[in-house]
Amino acid sequence: MPLSRRLTDVCAALLLVLLTGACGGARRLDVKPSDPSILYMGRILWADSLAPKFTWPGTTAMFNFEGSAVAMAASPGSGQFMVEIDGGEPFKINFTPSDSLITLADSLPAGPHSLRVAYAIEGYEKNPEFRGFTISGEGARLLPPPERPALKMEFIGNSITCGYGTEETDPSVGFSYDTENHTLGYAYLTARALNADFNVVARSGIGMYRSFGGPREGTPEQRMPVEYDRTLIYNPDHYWNHSSFHPDIICINLGTNDTSLDNYDIDRFELAYRKFLTHLRMLHPQAKIVLLTGSMLRGQALADVKGALDRLADPEKQIYRFDMSEQTGELGYGADYHPSRAQAARMAEELTAYLRDNLL
Repeated sequence: MPLSRRLTDVCAALLLVLLTGACGGARRLDVKPSDPSILYMGRILWADSLAPKFTWPGTTAMFNFEGSAVAMAASPGSGQFMVEIDGGEPFKINFTPSDSLITLADSLPAGPHSLRVAYAIEGYEKNPEFRGFTISGEGARLLPPPERPALKMEFIGNSITCGYGTEETDPSVGFSYDTENHTLGYAYLTARALNADFNVVARSGIGMYRSFGGPREGTPEQRMPVEYDRTLIYNPDHYWNHSSFHPDIICINLGTNDTSLDNYDIDRFELAYRKFLTHLRMLHPQAKIVLLTGSMLRGQALADVKGALDRLADPEKQIYRFDMSEQTGELGYGADYHPSRAQAARMAEELTAYLRDNLL
């Protein structure tokens, strides 16, 4: 057969394949991160809609779609996310410095699907960005977005709230992003159990007046009241628009780092906490605020923090108190003696029950 004839046949065959795919509805759909079909939870910087930035743990993206495959784009080095497809078992993905697109599923059955992606770590030095999604396969398309939950919650805390070390079982092992998983922590589990739209403002080592290992007089520039008004951790350039999210319930779990190494002034802690509560009340007049302890405090530090929080609580002003279980080791430990996965689950069960029975 002449070469020209063979080339003609090959081209015809390729055209037939393309036409067949097109007729069958096979396609690739690139979804911009600003698409209104995506439901976001958490503090996100929308200064550049092509690459919205975030750093706080638990920041979540959700959408519904049809198609046989879905992939996620993020800035290289963004770190770890937990993925749920159709409500199935969550699995972890990791955007290393060489990853910008990761396939989340490639053989889904026909019909509608749901995707939920949550940031598993505290990414203050990773500068993560959502860069969109890709849906492919026959009939690939976006469906109407998930309904935003009516209940709004905010969790303010330290490493315990971040989920530090929840995937580690050896307490002698130190911090690693590989073992930090916010979705196994009490805050995320509580929000999911209550079907809440939630924000998390938490960083390992932070305190109300004194961050971990700081002088007894405190760390004025490195504490929660300084970080709280920021969209991104450690970045004072972008003030968070508090009017964009008014929580119904605010849970605060701070004090462990304030009292670290037994080098603390409980009066300074209480004063800083009182001022912060005044700030929160100004921003969110209707919010119910819950002052928490649990689960790493013990001994005199625990007694001192409980005493300060008891004095600050005032149910008539919708400021409440709840203590989650102190860890004893019976449920194991995570990294650096942080709550284990089982301990965090117990904390979530306790807090969820308290909120349901008393505030909802």
